[in-house]
Order: sequence, then C-alpha cells, then structure tokens
Amino acid sequence: MHIITRKRLNDFAEKHPDAKSEVLYVPHTEKEYQETVTLLDSLIDQVGEDETHPLASLMEVLGVLIEKYEDDHIPEVTDF
Repeated sequence: MHIITRKRLNDFAEKHPDAKSEVLYVPHTEKEYQETVTLLDSLIDQVGEDETHPLASLMEVLGVLIEKYEDDHIPEVTDF
C-alpha cells in the first residue's frame, strides 16, 4: 500500500501542468467526470499495471470516484 503524500501530489502537478489544481475531488458534473476520466487515462498511460508505482493508489481512488459518478448519473442498460 502506498500513501499519497503532498510531495507526490506536488510532483505529479509539476509533471502534469494541465491537470486541475485540485487533483482529487468528487466529480458532480459531466465536465468534472470527463476531467477525472482524462486524468485517470493519463495515469494509466504513465503507470500501466505497476501496482508498486507511487501513483497506483491515486489511480484506484480516481477509479472509485468515476464508478460512483457512473452509478449515480448513468442509467444502467437492461435487457428486454
């Protein structure tokens, strides 16, 4: 388990200047949801499947936030 420290977040922000200054937030709008998905996609490109990478736990948190938004805002497809 990795702990996301302020230093790691600051390092991430320096490497990704286009990321929002509030790196971690709960998405409440479609725009925030899309920004969160884009951030996660960028992390996946950088980290891959390396569970020991310092940003792996951030990826997990973003995934949970995305899933929560989808559960709350995107209708589930049902078979007829």
